[in-house]
Amino acid sequence: MDATLSIIELIERSPTPVIIWVSPRGAKAWSAGTYILMSSHVAAMAPNTIIGSCQPVTYSPTEGTKTVDDPKIINALSTLLVEKAKMHDRNQDAAKRFVTENLNLDADEAKRLGVVEVVASSLEDLLAALNGSTVETASGWRVLNTQSSTISRASPSARVTILTTISDPNLASALFIVGLFGLIYGLASPGYAAEVIGGIAMFLGLIGLGFSVNAGALLILGLGAVLLFAESRIPGFGILGIAGIFCIIIGGLLLAPSYLAVSREWYTLFSVTTSAVSLVLGGLTFVIIYKAAQARRMKPLLGKLVGEVAEALDEITPSSLGYVRFRGEIWKARSTSKIAPGQKALIKSKDGPILVVEPLESNP
Repeated sequence: MDATLSIIELIERSPTPVIIWVSPRGAKAWSAGTYILMSSHVAAMAPNTIIGSCQPVTYSPTEGTKTVDDPKIINALSTLLVEKAKMHDRNQDAAKRFVTENLNLDADEAKRLGVVEVVASSLEDLLAALNGSTVETASGWRVLNTQSSTISRASPSARVTILTTISDPNLASALFIVGLFGLIYGLASPGYAAEVIGGIAMFLGLIGLGFSVNAGALLILGLGAVLLFAESRIPGFGILGIAGIFCIIIGGLLLAPSYLAVSREWYTLFSVTTSAVSLVLGGLTFVIIYKAAQARRMKPLLGKLVGEVAEALDEITPSSLGYVRFRGEIWKARSTSKIAPGQKALIKSKDGPILVVEPLESNP
């Protein structure tokens, strides 16, 4: 109801006429759809569509969907709908019965009873029927010139699509419960997968159940940063890194200045930019972690020294250190036997920065 009332307020404050058209054929404008339709400057329906049945319901994970019968709420909402019908010179009795009796009307009945102004089978027919009509908006009376109007179609943004999906009460409850048990199982068993997936699911479930979207998005972004940092501290690239990149992308899409009036084009650019930056940063993180993992898997240098042959640069005796050259590098060395300059020496071990060598048997 909060969302419905906010939409109604936006329509009533709009200086531009807002026309609500129930379409295509077979579509239904039940519940919130009826409240919004009755609040529009012009109400229209396509043939074989239905409006009505807007008695409020509640939902809880334990009781499911339940009809609200409280007279206080029913009277308030029926009066609200009657006033919207009165404001736009529509059938007030039908408006009341939509709430109190869950009345339903098809397009022809709604037009005959004065609930809607136009029945049109296509958008072009609707614009033709509205051309020249006069409506009252927040900025005064407006004459509609719709005959030559250009039609621009819009679809939900990525943010709206995600929120619509996770706001389904059944899915939101399932996400929260699965996330909670995932955390419990993960903390009680080795590995990271269960708690990572559980944490993400629980945050998404909280947002779907009504937790602040921006606050939830910030938590998901923070979780993504922590996961990527944790991934950088362990060898390889696995569930932590993948989950971290996922959290950054989802958190960025959900984090938006919803209190500002921004255009669809702006938000589309915002979504694309957020996703692109997240993917680039995630890719760079993957490369860095992959290179770090490669470095960790490299054999120690000591393993390449022992058993190799170096060349003595000066005399090395049991009582004095000398220097040897090994693959272009100069190392300090000691020996249990005398080694002359230019003689080959076999590397036996390494003592800190000093190589332990002995004369190569093949040397003269």
